[in-house]
Amino acid sequence: MIGMLLLAAAAAAAPLFARASEDLFGIAPCELCLWQRWPYWVAAALALGGALLPRARRPLFWLALGAILVSGAIAGFHVGVEQGWWPSPLPGCQAPRSAGGATVDDLMRALAPAPSKPCDAPTYLVPGLPLSMAAMNLLYALGLSGLAAIWMRRGDRP
Repeated sequence: MIGMLLLAAAAAAAPLFARASEDLFGIAPCELCLWQRWPYWVAAALALGGALLPRARRPLFWLALGAILVSGAIAGFHVGVEQGWWPSPLPGCQAPRSAGGATVDDLMRALAPAPSKPCDAPTYLVPGLPLSMAAMNLLYALGLSGLAAIWMRRGDRP
């Protein structure tokens, strides 16, 4: 039970840290950044459920672990977008396109209500460290899932 609570807290820590970095450091998230947060919330909820439901602990653990890896996969995709290896398919990551005869008013209406950061512009939290926030999330997801798998394998049954 304690392990599941720790897993829930560690999963919730990632999106909470991302949100705090927005407020404290003025970092604007892109659409892919926001997508990376949802699997962590799912993982936290599943792990919390595993702590409360002992009979379902093992399957909920594996589902939580899968959700963490989904966030890591999104982060890996995001790193590829940042590096220019492929474009993002999300419309929020693209500049608005206009038809040939669009007016300035049409272009203004096509803009998002709030300015968004392009997904291919990496955000570096630590000066001099060549790891973007997306790359740090990828490392965190891999590290957390590895640590959680070790807990389960050792029989600590998170």
